[in-house]
Amino acid sequence: MNVKLIRMWSGEDVIADLVEDKEESIVIVNPIVGVPSGQGQMGFAPWSPLLKGRGVDLEVTKGYIVYIAEAQEEIVAQYEQMFSSIITPTNKLVV
Repeated sequence: MNVKLIRMWSGEDVIADLVEDKEESIVIVNPIVGVPSGQGQMGFAPWSPLLKGRGVDLEVTKGYIVYIAEAQEEIVAQYEQMFSSIITPTNKLVV
């Protein structure tokens, strides 16, 4: 997975798997946005809730993008847990 933070001109911070970087657009899958869920917590919701299913390629014109950057490690780990078919163990040590 190539998980990126994509800041849109609308102000949304989209977390998605960047599949392809074209000259005038990008192709992403499984885009989500952070949603405040109370008491300083953050939940996630689909960026395009009417999109047909998971894993659908979505092409976004670069004119709507402010920047593409690396997301926080914790966010990437949570995203990968949500969308990966492989279950990975946590980094905690058993003593």
